[in-house]
Amino acid sequence: MNRIDQLFSLDDRVALVTGASNGIGRRMAEVLAGAGARVVIVARRQALLDEVASGICIGGGAAQAIGADLLDLNGIDALHARVSEAFGPPDILVNAAGVNLRLPPESYTPEQWNHTLTLNLSVPFFLARACVPAMKARGDGNIINIASLQTTRAFENGIAYGASKGGVGQLTRAMAEAWSRDGIIVNAIQPGFFPTELTAPVFTNPGLAAYHASRTAIGRNGTLEDLDGVTIFLASRACAYITGQVLGVDGGYTAK
Repeated sequence: MNRIDQLFSLDDRVALVTGASNGIGRRMAEVLAGAGARVVIVARRQALLDEVASGICIGGGAAQAIGADLLDLNGIDALHARVSEAFGPPDILVNAAGVNLRLPPESYTPEQWNHTLTLNLSVPFFLARACVPAMKARGDGNIINIASLQTTRAFENGIAYGASKGGVGQLTRAMAEAWSRDGIIVNAIQPGFFPTELTAPVFTNPGLAAYHASRTAIGRNGTLEDLDGVTIFLASRACAYITGQVLGVDGGYTAK
């Protein structure tokens, strides 16, 4: 294996991906497995997780599916222990689980607000914190958070989601400040509009989808394949001196 291949290879690494039953999380799990990582995928819907894990294994990868309710913050340490039983403690963590209720500000109940902030912001922190001791012991680890266009701007009916994703941007920087001196690299992907369950209200509306495509510099919305390269890069040793960054993968949406 030449030096360039070594930079991007994930052959000796274990990845934990939340929200991997669909959308961005699923795609990232499949890509990490394709690059050689042994992948543990976590979400609520066990049947969908099993389907993803089966597909990865059929393709020659290694995957294990663990159904879990991430909203139970008191169970995070136990979840990390279960994950570590599969292939060992994770070297790579992808915090892709999320929710966007799309409600006007006056409609939120405290439960709905807390649900959004917990899943989108608190879970990434507590799960990362559970992974950190083993990463520190190895002097090596990669954490990838999922930010949003709403990390830096507002959209209609997005007040809770926007608040949580704004927090993800600062959480990413704070994690990097706290842990990167121990060899743990922390960055976030800031996707534009990709077709997922969360963005179904956009992509089932052709006019709205076309509008957002027109706001990009490239002239189209994203496809999940557009996340493949950045996923491998941020999970690999190729980004060893890049940390605390929120990387826009948005076709130039934020450049215009």
